[in-house]
Amino acid sequence: MKVLKEATKKGAHGSDVELSTKVAGILADIEQRGDAAVRDLSEKFDKWSPESFRLSAEQIEAIVAEVDPVTIADIEFAQTQIRNFAQVQLDSMLPVEVETLPGVFLGHKHIPVQNVGAYVPGGRYPMVASAHMSVLTAKVAGVPRVIACTPPINGEIPKETVAAMHMAGADEIYLIGGIQAVGAMALGTDTIGSVDVLVGPGNAFVAEAKRQLYGRVGIDLPAGPTETLIIADDSCDAEMCATDLLGQAEHGPSSPAVLLTNSEELARATMVEVDRQLETLPTADVAGVAWQDYGRVLVCEDHVEMLAVADDLAFEHVQVMTTDDDYFLNNMVNYGALFLGPMTHVANGDKVIGTNHTLPTQGAARYTGGLWVGKFLKTCTYQRVTNAESATMIGEYCSRLCAIENFAGHKAQADIRVERYGAKTAVEA
Repeated sequence: MKVLKEATKKGAHGSDVELSTKVAGILADIEQRGDAAVRDLSEKFDKWSPESFRLSAEQIEAIVAEVDPVTIADIEFAQTQIRNFAQVQLDSMLPVEVETLPGVFLGHKHIPVQNVGAYVPGGRYPMVASAHMSVLTAKVAGVPRVIACTPPINGEIPKETVAAMHMAGADEIYLIGGIQAVGAMALGTDTIGSVDVLVGPGNAFVAEAKRQLYGRVGIDLPAGPTETLIIADDSCDAEMCATDLLGQAEHGPSSPAVLLTNSEELARATMVEVDRQLETLPTADVAGVAWQDYGRVLVCEDHVEMLAVADDLAFEHVQVMTTDDDYFLNNMVNYGALFLGPMTHVANGDKVIGTNHTLPTQGAARYTGGLWVGKFLKTCTYQRVTNAESATMIGEYCSRLCAIENFAGHKAQADIRVERYGAKTAVEA
């Protein structure tokens, strides 16, 4: 493999000590002081301290009424795509029950978690689409209570985000941002009931708060800066490669963007094209820094080597534009989401096409996929034995295995059933 451009900085894995300490202190304050701490933090970081952080039904109705009808229609379209795909995923998850031995029934059920907290980021980019991905997917899964938090932006209510939350089915909407939002949802306060699962992207503080809260609540997945990998050969052109690299690099100054190709000509042309596009891109102040510090251009021998490198990177977004896209679809094992062919692109997945945009970063694609309807379901097993002969036979195996492990109480559970149901079987015989 030939490296034409290497990152000048390395992405951070795990938790920064100073950041971790600061987040831990804030979470402890929220747990101790509840609503008072949330209000103090909101005033400090967002200069926001309304009479109530929760929006009333009347407030929501008024806010939604102010949103451009075209925007409402666009949100409806996106949510229809996301709802439809989430429903298809849900329909694929069937309960099972099987009789493994005479009168021995084993099964599982899919049970929705009861309370979900969805964080929808604001800041430079109000992430309207995150409302669809989190709130809507949870409601398709059958979650009875989904609460959603988003921060005010420069002292203003983000109308489009609130509309998306409401249209997605949020049961409670709060205008709270950052650690105070995820902390309040996870820990609970006098005015905000705690949740069982926290989902949604956020900045480094939100990501660290979710990491520290994991265990007390479930989380969707560990989140880091957005990553994009373009896998392309000479069937693709430099303009499209550069556009797609910068289209994700604009997420943040530490967002890695990598071109992986077997064409050195395409690689060099893409580097020139990136520089050209940065001259006019409105978000060049962010995308340019990300490209300078974390951008990479790698040239491989062939598709086989490109596949091996891609699986080693295990990136969040992987866009494939080659003469044999199916080779990567059929053989790649480490990725958050694949985008196949030049007619698709990562922004489709981020905003509208129907798959979920909350995806693993920083190598987590080696062990998890992204957020999906199944994340809001608990697959719980059950067993039932109705045949005395089977109860006796299994009990005998269990008794001997418990004895090997010196679990006398476990052995007694098996033995009493062998004694009772074995005798019953003998009488019936």
